[in-house]
Amino acid sequence: MKKVYFLKTCDTCRRILRELNISDFDQQEIKSNPINNIQLEEMYKYSKSYEALFNKRAKLYTSMDLKNKEVSEIDYRQLILKEYTFLKRPVFIFKNEIFIGNSKKVIEKLKKIIN
Repeated sequence: MKKVYFLKTCDTCRRILRELNISDFDQQEIKSNPINNIQLEEMYKYSKSYEALFNKRAKLYTSMDLKNKEVSEIDYRQLILKEYTFLKRPVFIFKNEIFIGNSKKVIEKLKKIIN
């Protein structure tokens, strides 16, 4: 499987997508086409954690004061499904492996595999 979840209004996502050869990837823009339960479960299958998929830099994270609340895996799951900004992005699924977020380490590893 070759899939990428991204946000087209995110400058970082756009930069990363330009750097990678993803022409044969299934590309899903998560604002106009939000992820569904099945897709999130597939991501969870690879990551083994909803928290790993959760974007703690989202403005809503701060405004909801989630940093000072106890958030369970179930809560993370529900929040990601409810609000697209809570999915850490981009998310790449490639050859039964998941790459979550935009850290330099994650992107460098992905580049070595797909480019």
